[in-house]
Amino acid sequence: MGLEALGPSDHLDAEAAALFEEMLLGWRHQQLSRNLALSSIDTGTRIVRRFTAATGRLPWSWAPADLERWVAGLRERHGVTRSTVRAYELSLRSFLAYVCDPAYGFARTCEVRFGAVPVQIVTAMNLARHRVEHETSPRRRPLSRPECQALFDAADARVEAVRRSGRKGTAAALRDATMLKVAYAFGLRRRELLMLEVDDLTPNPKAPELGPYGVLAVRYAKATAGSGPRRRSVLTVMDWSTEVLAEWVEHCWPLLVTPGTRWLWPSERNPRVSEDRFNAAFARLSTEAGLPAGLSPHCLRHSYVTHLIEDGYDALFVQQQVGHEHASTTSIYTAVSSDYKTRVLRDALDKTLDRSVTRKGRR
Repeated sequence: MGLEALGPSDHLDAEAAALFEEMLLGWRHQQLSRNLALSSIDTGTRIVRRFTAATGRLPWSWAPADLERWVAGLRERHGVTRSTVRAYELSLRSFLAYVCDPAYGFARTCEVRFGAVPVQIVTAMNLARHRVEHETSPRRRPLSRPECQALFDAADARVEAVRRSGRKGTAAALRDATMLKVAYAFGLRRRELLMLEVDDLTPNPKAPELGPYGVLAVRYAKATAGSGPRRRSVLTVMDWSTEVLAEWVEHCWPLLVTPGTRWLWPSERNPRVSEDRFNAAFARLSTEAGLPAGLSPHCLRHSYVTHLIEDGYDALFVQQQVGHEHASTTSIYTAVSSDYKTRVLRDALDKTLDRSVTRKGRR
């Protein structure tokens, strides 16, 4: 049902539609003044328009029951996730908080023109609660070390298959393989990986043996509300990654890069690889590697955290490497293997036994 359900297109409908557009524009300006990301602002606007079209009514006619019917349809017919439902509801709540604020005068305008006022329809009674810190699908998990190796082997096998066939695409296949390995070797989010430039690779003065690939400067890390992307430096901890980067940067990258650009992952048709292209490469190679369904490129970041903890790296160091503000966030990413937990338990028991024997000897 669309806005045409409001009735015949007359002067009143045009006036109502114009006021609705004014509300959306004012809300956009308010969010821009708060330094929110343009992508978030555009997403919120789309959600409000989608809800308006679904109800066939404008904000001063909305009621809580409208929201609940809409969400029920999303969950029952479309199977949207819990986190998506809450994101939709929070966008509507933010829009209505702006519209209902007396400082902006929309409530008074609606009452004078249409005899109704907008109200907040997203309340504590119908807002989806955020009960747990980690809401992604249970199928998304860190890859085991053999699974990581199988994924990288599948990527290397594709490079060789394309090379032997004589078809174009060897450099692109090598790029995809290198991207997967770098995402894991440095624990990067997708955007952090895709926005890298070749100049973000620098030496580590404390580890000259790593050559020019000892430090990776991440300039497009995840931003917090109202701020720009955070920056961090990620130290190379997997020495094999320097060989992978050297092969790509020194031999293949110059053949693909667009003149005047420095993107580390140039595309055949664009200055750099898109997120969709990277997702597709991961999906194809994970299938060829025989990995279970439901995994995503972000699982490589989870794997990085888990494997570093298993290898004995300090938890604070790992937290700083991946750019988490809180240690609790890093702990969510960690799913250590049973072998690791068994070793930790054995070490603890041995230390306890040693202390007990020492005390008895003193007595």
